[in-house]
Amino acid sequence: MAYYVINYSKFRIFKFVEYSKMIYLDGDMQVFENIDHLFELPDGFLYAVMDCFCEKTWSHTPQNKIGYCQQRPEKVQWPAAELGSPPPPYFNAGMFVYEPKISTYNDLLAAVQATPPTPFAEQDLLNMFFRDIYKPIPSEYNFVLAMLWRHPENVKLDALKVVHYCAAGSKPWRYTGEEENMEREDIKMLVKKWWDIYEDKTLDLKAAPAVATLVDPEPLSDIVERRSAPSAA
Repeated sequence: MAYYVINYSKFRIFKFVEYSKMIYLDGDMQVFENIDHLFELPDGFLYAVMDCFCEKTWSHTPQNKIGYCQQRPEKVQWPAAELGSPPPPYFNAGMFVYEPKISTYNDLLAAVQATPPTPFAEQDLLNMFFRDIYKPIPSEYNFVLAMLWRHPENVKLDALKVVHYCAAGSKPWRYTGEEENMEREDIKMLVKKWWDIYEDKTLDLKAAPAVATLVDPEPLSDIVERRSAPSAA
């Protein structure tokens, strides 16, 4: 729980009322293609990608314990006779399309005070709060890397628009390739693509004064194989 508590500050984005619609992205995501068309989605809803329940971070849930995942609901049927109605669609809050409103912000703060803490903190609360107006969008808009080994049949690498580097060991700026699944070639490719974009100066909004770089000036081809991780998380 403590790991996610700081994420409640995310609710402040609902105060940006000078905009009619916005797209929120976590800091460990990279946009590969223009997604401006999401602003044209019908008003009155929150749009996000359904989460995957298969990783060990979900081990406390009945979904994970019985092997049920909304990414492949036909693979393991929800045991309604034993557990009741299936859970409503649940989105990953690393990316969502939303409409800023002060009333929503105030209601979220009230909900925080009235709702007992849950394992995924603000993500759980957002799912409860927007349950009635949530609309799923395709996984390529928030591609969680665990999909590569959990649901490879659903993956189209050439169609990815936004990648979420949330799997353990996948953060490009401290990637070593030593953690589980991080030696995969598709992971290496996506990590390198993050660095390609990060170091592409043509994407800078404007020229900035020279500053000390945070990474060694090594060839991109060597980044995936040799970049060491800092001691701090």
